[in-house]
Amino acid sequence: MTAWAGMAPAGEAGDAVFADRGPWSLEDAGLRWSLHVEGPEMPGFLPIKNGSLTLTQAIDPSDQQPVLRLVQQTDTRMREIGPFPVSGGDPVLTFFLEQVTRDMARLTGGSPHYIRNRIKDALFEGGKIDRQGDGSVARFSPFAQDANAPRMGGFSTLTLSFVLGDPRQPIRELRAETQGPQPGYLTRMELQ
Repeated sequence: MTAWAGMAPAGEAGDAVFADRGPWSLEDAGLRWSLHVEGPEMPGFLPIKNGSLTLTQAIDPSDQQPVLRLVQQTDTRMREIGPFPVSGGDPVLTFFLEQVTRDMARLTGGSPHYIRNRIKDALFEGGKIDRQGDGSVARFSPFAQDANAPRMGGFSTLTLSFVLGDPRQPIRELRAETQGPQPGYLTRMELQ
C-alpha cells in the first residue's frame, strides 16, 4: 500500500484530501469506518455488505515506537494491515484508494499499475471541491477523458468523492461509484 504514500497534489481538491491529518486520539477502540462494496458477481471480486475498517495505534515491539494498524472486517474474514508510521500519511485513505484500484483491475482485467497511475493523476491535477456547511466534498473523475474508456466496462464514469471537515480530522466519508447499470460498482466507507 505504499504506492500512495508521499503524494503531493497540485490542486485545491487534492490538497484538501491529502491534508496533513492527525495525530488522532486512538487509545480506546480506535476510529472505525463502515465498509460496503458492491459490484457484479465475478470470480475474484469480493462484495462486502457489512464490513468495517478500524484504525488503531500500537507499539512496535522492535523499537517501542508508536505505529498505526488497520483491521479490516468483512462478511467472511478479518485481517490486520500494517503497521504504518504515525507520521506517514492517512492509512485509511491509502486503504480506500488501493481497494478501488484492486477492484477495478479485477472487474475490468486492466492493469492495476495503469489504474493506480490514472487515479494518482486525477488526485494530483484534477478534481473540484464544493463547500457544504461546515465541510466540503472533493470529487474526482479519473477516467472521464481516458483514451482507454471504451475498454473499461463502465469504469469511465467512476467518481471518487471525499466528505471532509476540519483538515486535522479524519475523512468523514470516502466513496467510489460508477454511474449507470454497468458495472454497478460502489465502495463506501463512512466514519462511525
